[in-house]
Amino acid sequence: MAIKNSDAPTRAMEARSFSLLYNSYSTILFNYGCKLTTDHELLRDCIHDVFVKLYVRKEHMDEIDNLKSYLFTSLRNKLCDEMRRRTNLSDVSVDECTGLRCEADIESEYLNTERILNQKRKVEYMLGKLTPRQRKALILYYIEEREYDDICGIMNMNYQSIRNLIHRGMLKLRSQTALRNVG
Repeated sequence: MAIKNSDAPTRAMEARSFSLLYNSYSTILFNYGCKLTTDHELLRDCIHDVFVKLYVRKEHMDEIDNLKSYLFTSLRNKLCDEMRRRTNLSDVSVDECTGLRCEADIESEYLNTERILNQKRKVEYMLGKLTPRQRKALILYYIEEREYDDICGIMNMNYQSIRNLIHRGMLKLRSQTALRNVG
C-alpha cells in the first residue's frame, strides 16, 4: 500500500501531536506508577506499552471521555497484568512478591498525609488565636524546648510572668479545642 503525498503532512502532524501527548503525561504517569511499584524498568515498559496501545488504537480515541483517567487506569491495569504474568512465570510465591503495592496502602498513606496536614492547619489556626506574646512563649517552651530562664532572657520578662503567660496560653488553647470539638 503506497502512501500518498497528501497523507505525509497529516501523519507528521499526528506523530507530533502524539509525541506532545506522550511528553505531557509520561512524567505524571511515572510518578503515579512509583506509588504502585518499586520496579522502575517495569514501570517505564508499562508506560511505553500504554502509549503504544493508544497509538495503535488511535482511531478509537474519540471514545475516551477522560484521557487522563484512561491513562492512569490503563497503567495500573498493565502493571497488574505484568506482575501477574511475572509471578506465574517464576518460582516465587505470590506472598513473596512485594513489587506491587496494594491500593489500600496508597490510600491509607494519602489519608495519613491529609490527617497530618489537617492537624497542622488546626494548630496554626489555634496559635493564631493567641496573643503574640503567648504564642512566642508557647513556641519557645514547647516547640523549641527552652527552659523558663532562657525564655525570660529572650522575652525580657520575669520568671513568674513567663509561667503565667504560658499557663494562660494553654488555657486559651484548651478552651479553643473544646469549642472546636463541640461545634
